Amino acid sequence: SMVKAKTTKAIKKQTEQIKTGKPTYYYAVGRRKTAAARARLYILATETEVTLGDKKYTKGQIIVNDKPIENYFSGEVAKKAYIEPLRTTNNLNRFVITVRVEGGGLQGQLEAVIHAISRALVKIDNEKYRPILKKRKFLTRDPRAKQRRKAGFAGKARKRKQSPKR
Repeated sequence: SMVKAKTTKAIKKQTEQIKTGKPTYYYAVGRRKTAAARARLYILATETEVTLGDKKYTKGQIIVNDKPIENYFSGEVAKKAYIEPLRTTNNLNRFVITVRVEGGGLQGQLEAVIHAISRALVKIDNEKYRPILKKRKFLTRDPRAKQRRKAGFAGKARKRKQSPKR
């Protein structure tokens, strides 16, 4: 049977892991509006759990700002959204993922997290995952953000002050 040759990058990561005894990870930043998420995808060679700091995490867990992701982004809709990049690339329980996210509101943060996870996946295997994720628009930084307030406007970016009539 043909054994799929691991990418040299992945092999390097694994030997590095064995040498240092520290779990290796792929890191990426995702952004949306004013939210920025920094994701780490931990690659686990054989073991099913990883110890980070003083906590143990099992494969498939996603931790956001030290909370399980289902506590941070509650609800089925959010869940569907954040596992989607993993599901489409067939990586559902392959990694332990930790994310730090700051700025923005819940929805912006959620989308930033999705962006970060997707970008990290591309770092793992560009040829394989990029086309899949690109098609689903997971790699697109959504540039929409609130316009800044302009001077001489009535507290909004485009609302003019009322001019006196005649």
